[in-house]
Amino acid sequence: MAVRLLRRRIPKLVPVAWLAAVLLLCAGGTALAAGGATSPRSALGGTWSGHYSGAFSGTFTIHWTQTGSRLHGTITLSKPHGTYGITGSVHGGAIQFGAVGVGATYTGSVSGKSMSGHYSTPQGGGPWGAHKA
Repeated sequence: MAVRLLRRRIPKLVPVAWLAAVLLLCAGGTALAAGGATSPRSALGGTWSGHYSGAFSGTFTIHWTQTGSRLHGTITLSKPHGTYGITGSVHGGAIQFGAVGVGATYTGSVSGKSMSGHYSTPQGGGPWGAHKA
């Protein structure tokens, strides 16, 4: 009796299981592309090189670690010269982070291996942009 019941249900469950697997894979790829943390390998973790202009102008290098939507690491600025701690977050294509010790906040958007936006400091702000190295 149990064998007959399984023979009837298994063919019906195969398409459902297949559909669930496809949806899970698609959802994982979408979340990763949107900056989510469905994989131990993060989309934003690593080294980024960039520039900024406006109230201050120069170059920077960011070394980031991403855990879920949270970012932390260091930023090395050409002006004011130094390496500072940074924390931030990414939600979909929107990114925000701040440089501890400098008083700068950065907002913007990220897509693939590039990001850009606007920074603010008590002395003023301006545009910034970066690419993943």
